[in-house]
Amino acid sequence: MKIGAPKETAAGEARVAMTPQSAKDLQKLGYECLIEKGAGLLAGFGDAAYEAAGVKVVTAAALWKEADVVAKVRPPSDSETKKLSEGQTLISFFYPAANEKLLEAAKAQKANVIAMDMVPRISRAQKMDALSSMANIAGYRAVIEAGNNFGRFFTGQVTAAGKVPPAKVLIVGAGVAGLAAIGTATSLGAITYAFDVRPEVAEQIESMGAEFVYLDFDEQTQDGAATGGYAAPSSPEFREAQLKKFRELAPDIDIVITTALIPNRDAPVLWTKDMVEMMKPGSVIVDLAAERGGNCEMTVKDEKIVTDNGVTIVGYTDFPSRMATQSSLLYSTNVRHMMSDLTPGKDGQVVHNMEDDVIRGATVTHAGEITWPPPPPKVQAIAAAPKKEKPKELTVEEKKAAEIAAFKKETRNQFALLGIGGALMLLVGLWAPASFMQHFIVFVLAVFVGFQVIWGVAHSLHTPLMAVTNAISSIIIVGALMQIGSGSFLVILLAALSVFMAGINIFGGFMVTRRMLAMFQKS
Repeated sequence: MKIGAPKETAAGEARVAMTPQSAKDLQKLGYECLIEKGAGLLAGFGDAAYEAAGVKVVTAAALWKEADVVAKVRPPSDSETKKLSEGQTLISFFYPAANEKLLEAAKAQKANVIAMDMVPRISRAQKMDALSSMANIAGYRAVIEAGNNFGRFFTGQVTAAGKVPPAKVLIVGAGVAGLAAIGTATSLGAITYAFDVRPEVAEQIESMGAEFVYLDFDEQTQDGAATGGYAAPSSPEFREAQLKKFRELAPDIDIVITTALIPNRDAPVLWTKDMVEMMKPGSVIVDLAAERGGNCEMTVKDEKIVTDNGVTIVGYTDFPSRMATQSSLLYSTNVRHMMSDLTPGKDGQVVHNMEDDVIRGATVTHAGEITWPPPPPKVQAIAAAPKKEKPKELTVEEKKAAEIAAFKKETRNQFALLGIGGALMLLVGLWAPASFMQHFIVFVLAVFVGFQVIWGVAHSLHTPLMAVTNAISSIIIVGALMQIGSGSFLVILLAALSVFMAGINIFGGFMVTRRMLAMFQKS
């Protein structure tokens, strides 16, 4: 079978659904690859690169006619939908909830449509999650766009020409795009704050070097499993508390990046007009939710505006396309993984298994029928960790009582062990000779003292301590030296071997100890 990628017809779209590398991987699955002439030029992939990868460069008409599978980035236009033939498979973003007319047209053509935006958010399907791939790029690019419109450094500097304070960046939403933005802003040296309605992401945010903005409001948020991996809508009371917190932060923040966007829903307004008016001149807002109305009340879709008080608001909706090479590489990999699941035999034959959770979830039309919306996947989207109950806080009296009880228990155990040890010594002393008992008592005391000494040593020093005790234990070399003067050749030989081996133990032990201790010293 043949798989082809046409040139994107949407205005300003630079991405392409097949790269030379993904074409090589698709060929390993048994497919013949086609590409429309010039389809990859805006993404940095010339026709010569495709030909070198074994891809056939054809015209648009030939591609739609010859290809059994057509891979696109954007949803097909009306004219492209009419080119679909019965049994042909289309893989692209489709947004079925917002494209009912397009859905009916694909059904009428009896084409099988796989929507990359409908891939279920389960662990097995992460490699095909094109929404996350593009959101990752959008989050990164949002920080770059903010920096391009911001008049200062991100990082603070102290130079001979003066002191430059670090930029303060607020990321609203800690999904894939938000986390990418957090990582980029902190790596550029900005003081980064992040907010999310899910308090459980606080540790993740703080581990990336940002400060989580806590909201003093007790509301049980729904876990991601029940909402397809997205945060659940908040109550009006929570929203008011959230806006109040943002108003407190607005005068001090230089850059705001909003990422609160759930597919097929209008974006919630989180940054109101009065907050924009509170911000300092030169501040920047990048609204990643502009496509669905925007998180900022003053956002204009696909435009960059400057407010009366000098705040720049960026409402672009093509952030992934602005990094077309990287976006195409990631998206084509998502498509290739989808084709891998559709080709279990790696024989170049599509097996559209509607019993497979991933394939069924992403399929919106099949065999002349609309199959959207899909049934819920058999595997839960995101396994929510059970909430651990906080241990009861003990009072001062209870803590003291617990410490006394523990001390008494430990004392009883020590007396019991001493009693058992004394009884055993007494039993041994009744039958053992006096010379044995002298040596045995010295041995027991040595073990006891050695245990007490080692017990108080830090764990990090255990290895060098073991090495030096190993060296000291080679005191047996004294016995071997005393036997070297023996008249028997065999005894002399054995004593010499003992001295040699004990010498290795001594010098090796001290050498290891020295090298280990050097690891703890500052150069």
